[in-house]
Amino acid sequence: MTAKTVNYTPEQTTKMVADYANGVTVETIAQDLGKTVRSVVAKLSREKVYQAKTYVSKTGTKPVKKDVHADAIGAILLLPENDIESLTKANKSALEAIFKALANSKPI
Repeated sequence: MTAKTVNYTPEQTTKMVADYANGVTVETIAQDLGKTVRSVVAKLSREKVYQAKTYVSKTGTKPVKKDVHADAIGAILLLPENDIESLTKANKSALEAIFKALANSKPI
């Protein structure tokens, strides 16, 4: 049986985790260690310290998926599940407009 190859020494791992915690980018850590970014991300993930980047829109807000609007409209209108599924086929701006109109309407 062949011996397992160690990709990161305990010292490298300790330094990598400390650097990452101090705000050093994954790209810089990878370059310093002579490893790929993917390898460093995998190791930081196994060490349970890696935080994936979250996508934000051009305005700096986290985008809302259109399924959220479809589900909310379906709940307001008490639609059955199969009708909510067909709502998700509408474009996002139409769903947002419908949701805003329903949310701002007053009961009769």
